[in-house]
Amino acid sequence: MNKAVLVSVLLFGLLLFSGTMVMAQEEAANVESGKGSFNYVYIACAIGIAIAAFGGALGQGKSVSSAVEGIARNPNASGKIQTAMIIGLALIESLVIYTFVVVLILLFK
Repeated sequence: MNKAVLVSVLLFGLLLFSGTMVMAQEEAANVESGKGSFNYVYIACAIGIAIAAFGGALGQGKSVSSAVEGIARNPNASGKIQTAMIIGLALIESLVIYTFVVVLILLFK
């Protein structure tokens, strides 16, 4: 039974791989003729916006956590802490928005 499963998995993988080779040959022919060339800008844009969103989320989480901790320790300074926190959150979010604008510029270039 084990040998039959192994042979069937190997044959299935071979069939999948041979189909990929045929499609790659067609794509290579399209690239040489100028049709259907894949641009790596799409991948770079996706990675860039993912990193920006991840970093922005971490920064905002840390900022709010620190502000709430500061307000809990000194409730009288809550107004000043809240103002500084909101300005910081706006600056963090603006960096993510700038990255989004750059991604849009690269995509529609």
